[in-house]
Amino acid sequence: MFDMMKMMGKVKEMQSKMKEAQDQLKDITAEGESGGGLVKATANGNKELIGLEIDDSLVNSTDKNMMRDLVIAAVNKAVGEADEKGKEHIKKSTEGLMPNIPGMDLSGMM
Repeated sequence: MFDMMKMMGKVKEMQSKMKEAQDQLKDITAEGESGGGLVKATANGNKELIGLEIDDSLVNSTDKNMMRDLVIAAVNKAVGEADEKGKEHIKKSTEGLMPNIPGMDLSGMM
């Protein structure tokens, strides 16, 4: 028989674990680079840019458009990687807390 109190307890536990996992996203980092390593960006699991390295050879360059494109590419790679790592972290943190109910998609919570 379906135990509603047990299910509510599981929901509360999952909410707690989800909040804890989300709070830890700031500690997950990912890097992206472009231009053969001339530009390197670091993002965290909250998809925030937390570091940017630009090789000195670009700083003296007069080609600002190329530098802009390389920065954008590196940042996008870092944010994409951070997003994947964040999703994996949330998945691991909440694994086994909720039963696999067909049609119940919790992916939007991540």
